[in-house]
Amino acid sequence: MMKIIDFHTHTFPDVIAAAAIAKLQAASHTRPFTDGTVRGLQKSMAEAGITASVVLPVATHPRQVVHVNDASICMNEASRETGIYSFGCMHPDFPDCQAELRRIAAAGLRGIKLHPVYQGVDFDDPRFLRILDAAASLDLLVLIHAGLDVGLPGAMHATPRKVKIALRSVGSVRLILAHMGGWRCWDEVGETLADTGALIDTSFSLGAMTPGGDGYYQSPSELALLEEKQFISLIRVFGSRRVLFGTDCPWGDQRTEIKKFLALPLTEEEQQAILWENGSKLLGISG
Repeated sequence: MMKIIDFHTHTFPDVIAAAAIAKLQAASHTRPFTDGTVRGLQKSMAEAGITASVVLPVATHPRQVVHVNDASICMNEASRETGIYSFGCMHPDFPDCQAELRRIAAAGLRGIKLHPVYQGVDFDDPRFLRILDAAASLDLLVLIHAGLDVGLPGAMHATPRKVKIALRSVGSVRLILAHMGGWRCWDEVGETLADTGALIDTSFSLGAMTPGGDGYYQSPSELALLEEKQFISLIRVFGSRRVLFGTDCPWGDQRTEIKKFLALPLTEEEQQAILWENGSKLLGISG
């Protein structure tokens, strides 16, 4: 049986999950496929045959950072039993990022999630650069929302150009760019970022978005993401060893996304690298 890591998922504490999902659904006009809880993710993983998932928390305010990281540490401590691994979070305005990053690294978390769009700061801003420097010194992975965001149209905080400037300023940080390197900035991604050494994940990028049922989207073109040919082209440009499978669950259906991925004209070696080998190496999972 093929092992699969979903390197891009989201959950929320039970007490706020319903409200968080409703708010994000209203902003994005797209459909969620779980209830946003850990139990919902576990159910989805079992139905899809997912071996492990990585939860990526986002702090939208500095005061959330410590509390969210406390929860992430607890989630990660149970990962061997649940198959759910959590990254930590950081906010560009958090006052002592070095101390907090040392804490989450000491607790065994493998990386952090940054979201320049929701956090309202350009990725090449010095506030992010200090986080990247600190993460690099601790050998922490940094996964960022790259490109535009369906929930905040027009916000240009994490374009491929800004990512490249940040990487030139920092250098050795282990960076993962979500959404095939830059959501709906895909024409720029290959030319701008392929030579940086950054990895990309496949989340929320192939085929089309699923509308939320509110009638907001009026045509298929508004829902369109990457076509198969474009998607494969980006994999070839970066190389399969720099690509991680991700679904953005609950905004992508894990079972459907796996089926779409397996239908692509990739070699078995490329499939195994993207679905399991690359992610398991980063997480330190054997098998």
